[in-house]
Amino acid sequence: MRNGKGLAALFTLTIFLSASLLFFVQPLFAKLTLPVIGGAPAVWTTAMLFFQTVLIGGYLYAHLLVRFCSTRWQLGIHLAFWGLALFFLPLAIPENWTFDPQGPVTLQTLWLFALGIGIPFAVLSANAPLIQAWYRNSGAPSGDDPYFLYGASNLGSMTALLAFPLLAEPIFGASAIGWGWAVGFMVFGACLAGIAAVFFTRPATPTQSANIAPTSGTPTTRITADQVATWLMLAFVPSSLMLAVTTKISTDMGTIPMVWILPLALFLATFPLTFRQRAFMPDSWLKTLFSISVLFLIYVFSTSALAHGSVLMATALLLAFFSVALFAHRQLYLARPDGSQLTIFYLIMSVGGALGGLYNSIVAPAVFDALREGPTTVAMAVIIPVFLAQNQLNKTTTRVVIAIAVILAAITLALTAFTGNLVYLMVVAGMALVVALLIASRMITFVIALITVTVSGAFLEYREVVFSDRSFFGTHLVRDLPAPYSMRYYFNGTTVHGLQRLEDLDSDRPVPLGYYHPELPMARVLNSTLALSASDIGIVGLGIGSLACYRTPGQIYHFYEIDSLVDQIARDPALFTYMSTCAADQPTYLGDARVVLEGQADLKMSVLVIDAYSSDAVPVHLTTTEAMQLYFDRVEDNGVVLYHISNRFYDIHLPLARSAEALGLNIWMHDETLTERQADDNAFRSTVVMVARPGAQVDDILGDENWHQIDSDGGRVWTDDYANPLSILRIFR
Repeated sequence: MRNGKGLAALFTLTIFLSASLLFFVQPLFAKLTLPVIGGAPAVWTTAMLFFQTVLIGGYLYAHLLVRFCSTRWQLGIHLAFWGLALFFLPLAIPENWTFDPQGPVTLQTLWLFALGIGIPFAVLSANAPLIQAWYRNSGAPSGDDPYFLYGASNLGSMTALLAFPLLAEPIFGASAIGWGWAVGFMVFGACLAGIAAVFFTRPATPTQSANIAPTSGTPTTRITADQVATWLMLAFVPSSLMLAVTTKISTDMGTIPMVWILPLALFLATFPLTFRQRAFMPDSWLKTLFSISVLFLIYVFSTSALAHGSVLMATALLLAFFSVALFAHRQLYLARPDGSQLTIFYLIMSVGGALGGLYNSIVAPAVFDALREGPTTVAMAVIIPVFLAQNQLNKTTTRVVIAIAVILAAITLALTAFTGNLVYLMVVAGMALVVALLIASRMITFVIALITVTVSGAFLEYREVVFSDRSFFGTHLVRDLPAPYSMRYYFNGTTVHGLQRLEDLDSDRPVPLGYYHPELPMARVLNSTLALSASDIGIVGLGIGSLACYRTPGQIYHFYEIDSLVDQIARDPALFTYMSTCAADQPTYLGDARVVLEGQADLKMSVLVIDAYSSDAVPVHLTTTEAMQLYFDRVEDNGVVLYHISNRFYDIHLPLARSAEALGLNIWMHDETLTERQADDNAFRSTVVMVARPGAQVDDILGDENWHQIDSDGGRVWTDDYANPLSILRIFR
């Protein structure tokens, strides 16, 4: 294969396939691990940390390989690692690995991913820079500028990202997908061997041995600190903004279908559109779109524009993010070095992207008490045009601006000392940034900009709230609604997860409201003969502890909650009093409920409530047949399992009915329309499913005519190996 088109086709196919496998393995292995480590967001954050860290390691390995080895040695070493990776196929949980619920989840998750996919993922993560470097040395006519291959790489990533939920997951189980992935990895090896044949079947030349493309006459140039800062900035902003947009949509609108997929797919789509000699639209147009989009993003992130579930507004937000990412990545392409430095370029670019991920997943939850990473990242985006045009002002103008900045900084520092108001420090930070943009190097400016926007975000506060904080699992806000409502609400994001009358804060027995109103199905079950005579009852999903006030003396209520901050809010009598007055001495088991229940083999309950379907999400690992079997292993023969499945998007009763039929259980659903009086009394319409063994004495519960038995629709049973959330979307039914 000597002609230019043939070489381009081979290298394009190889890099496309490698990127597809790379992005396919991430959701695949995460799906395999759900039953053993749970579906906590902290676990997902740790998994992403693993992927980003290994990706940087792969890019560093590629850079060192290209820097110190000839092309033939590079191919030989990389093929050897590919052969080593074959011993890890098909992908599976290592047989000797067990989860310790009492041990550090982060370290265990990292170790599990390292054992399961560490080598295959590392081999794939190095391919984008390596294959481009090899193409540069292949003798192809376009080898002097191989950056177009990065567009093909990201096209493969986007294809795999969409194919997993839309094609693979609806048709195949995780084990079958794993075998298919193994076949794809073998095909990739064949393509890699084809590239090796290009170099091993022709005589080596001094230029090829030195990794200098024969067609390039440009000498290797030294990378400057300003170049590194530029690459970091232009990679950081789109990465952080992608996560911020995802969080904004899922927080304000709930976990709508594909909410995690679409922003990442748009992010990846920007690379094939911009990493090319001629972008798909003129650069001046991209800059105009960028300016308009930044203004729109400022509006969206400073308001609750999505709180009413506007699909049009969410679409506009995604398009605005897409425009900003297009502009940033186009500038990144224009700032690329010559081909001899492409590996260090991709290494630094991956570090910038990882910094964006770390900023949102680690720094923001630790520093901000609310979702501030969106506004702070948009502030970083605003700086980009000035950042790229640094030091272009004349000296007189620069001196005047610096003088004004110093005077304002001195005044605000004096005000801070006099008033004790730390908000004035935001002005000082802003002045420091202005000065940095005028006279500092780009690296110093990047660091100062990041510190400035972070400090500013930390000082911003909600007004007229009782409590606000955040954790790995989301934002938490307690707010009062004054007379005539006189209510206190607990929000997770913009979703109400509990409410209490202000007058009940001093009551010995506050009345549960919302989904837990005394006239609604969960309350009726907990007030039934079965529940009142029970010694042990389980509640998965604490909320503000509303159900605690259906407990009778002598009963043990076992609460399961994944977020320790939720438990703190529920048990603080200054915020809510359901737990403090009705169940102050009752245990809360922190962690993923399925993992915790797995370790409670001696516990038997009469009623187990699964109330973890929050924010319209579908925690798949809590919905499978194996999960239902576990629940009934913890429930007495005459006991029942209740699923609270109120949801705007998914018909969750469908997989539950299939699992009940597979396990030989009876299943009923309650979906009652509220009366006007109930709505006025702060009741929320709820959909509840009850499952029981044949012969269980539940007649007093079924006396409510709104319970009706449901049958399986004959669809495929959800298991730990197979689940298809898209199949139960209401728009498809």
